[in-house]
Amino acid sequence: MRKVVVSFLITLLVAVAVVVGGWKSLQSYLDTPLNIDQPEIVLVEPGSSFRKVGNELANRGLLEKPDWLAFFIRIQKVGHMLKAGEYQLEPGVTPRTLVVQLIEGKSIAYNFTIIEGSTFKELRASLKGNQQIKQTLADYTDSQIMNLLGLKDKHPEGMFLADTYQFQRGMSDLDLLRRANQLLKDELEKAWQNKAEKLPYKSSYEALIMASIVEKETGLSSERPEIAGVFVRRMYKGMRLQTDPTVIYGMGDNYKGNIRRKDLRQPTPYNTYTIDGLPPTPIALVGREAIHAALHPNDGKALYFVAKGDGSHQFSATLQQHNAAVRKYQLKRRSDYKSSPGQ
Repeated sequence: MRKVVVSFLITLLVAVAVVVGGWKSLQSYLDTPLNIDQPEIVLVEPGSSFRKVGNELANRGLLEKPDWLAFFIRIQKVGHMLKAGEYQLEPGVTPRTLVVQLIEGKSIAYNFTIIEGSTFKELRASLKGNQQIKQTLADYTDSQIMNLLGLKDKHPEGMFLADTYQFQRGMSDLDLLRRANQLLKDELEKAWQNKAEKLPYKSSYEALIMASIVEKETGLSSERPEIAGVFVRRMYKGMRLQTDPTVIYGMGDNYKGNIRRKDLRQPTPYNTYTIDGLPPTPIALVGREAIHAALHPNDGKALYFVAKGDGSHQFSATLQQHNAAVRKYQLKRRSDYKSSPGQ
């Protein structure tokens, strides 16, 4: 009996020693840096597993003993917490910190910018050209896209806020549009609730239309409220807006870089030389500043403005003053003439 007890104790001690030694080896493994001497990218697909990730890293010679990593995941019961994404592994990353990174979803963030004053057509082209964004809308028409967004019968122009959006590789074009539309709604509603008094708009959508015109007329932040003020005063006086960007938008693909006299006389739903009030929809995608300007136009007497050629505009209260400004800045254009900043 004594021999049996001694044998059992020896076996137990050996087992404990093996377990302790194994545990120490596992801890040492988990805290030993991977074979990385420069940043490495690993893509975790949706539905992937830690074992698959470990095997991929092992095949690339970056991770030793992938089975140990799988064992650690199993005893920690965190396999279900793996998040898909594109991850950048830096030199010094260990199996333990790798697991934390993959669980917390600390994947590479990309930026996508919707440019102020661009059109929905240009936005679609920009989305299509982005290799990090999952393409799902190539075969859809504009109206079909709006249906997918729950915006049936809505015109897409102006319905997405011009801003910079962070995303992870694999985000779909539809999801990004959904974010941009929701942000536009939020910003427009907030601005509408805090708008100035005595504005000519019947709805926040009309304010958005005005914001798009302001956005196309100037790239200078300081001028946006001033230009909005001109258009608001013209509306109150029953004057037509007579703004070239609406003519260009109404011309569509027929616009070749120049507006001719006959273009100004050609009726379209957007030609503010031939229609009263605002066009039926926005003519561009807008940012926060243009929305704020449309809802907080500057007071003043100016009813006209003309590009000076340096990116800014000359504002005039009377037609006589305006005609003099046109002769000065348009009929005798400077050699380095530009219609807006940066052009």
